Amino acid sequence: MKLRGHTRESLLSYVAAQCAHVVPDGRDAVFRAVVDAHLDEALERLNRCIDACAPWRPGEFNVLQSSQHTTFLYYLANTIWTRSGDTEAPTRLFLMNKAFNGIDLFYEIAMPEVFYIGHSVGIVLAKATYGNFLVLYQGATVGRHKDQIPVIGDRVVLYPGSSVAAGSVVGDDVVVSQGVRVINKLVPSGMIAFAGAGGDLVLRPRPDDLLQEYFRL
Repeated sequence: MKLRGHTRESLLSYVAAQCAHVVPDGRDAVFRAVVDAHLDEALERLNRCIDACAPWRPGEFNVLQSSQHTTFLYYLANTIWTRSGDTEAPTRLFLMNKAFNGIDLFYEIAMPEVFYIGHSVGIVLAKATYGNFLVLYQGATVGRHKDQIPVIGDRVVLYPGSSVAAGSVVGDDVVVSQGVRVINKLVPSGMIAFAGAGGDLVLRPRPDDLLQEYFRL
């Protein structure tokens, strides 16, 4: 994958410098070594995601593109934690993502292989089941309640300010419209959920071509 404006080494230095800015605890060398050990795998994961996202140029990572930066920091944190069990470097990366991109996305959360973030600010994602080809916009929230965990299917779009919480089940090919709250509800596959009276959902069929603007399917 082409690193726009960077070599692998300069990208490593860039991430280390960002971490030192957000978490100035003097452990720069330790953090850099851990990132160095897992950077290539994280970039491979990022490359698969970028190649599948229609708005992005295939095979090219621009760290100054904020949505790509958001996704990169998650993949790096999750890769380190999954492969080594280390929590210190992933925690720093998690805090960096909050500080730079305004997203709450913990490194233990199992995000899909391909997901697209329109705008990251205000997104809060709990540990839930996330299907592939997920689209997230600003202010989108996925929340669990005690042992009630949302299940989100494949090819789901969560528009700005929407939320899916507790024991909700969102089927495949679903759109949750702007500001709509899905709490302990079922949204069948292929539907767009709008806000109805009294907290009820109004469901209408989703356009078949909606995801063409987001993914190369």
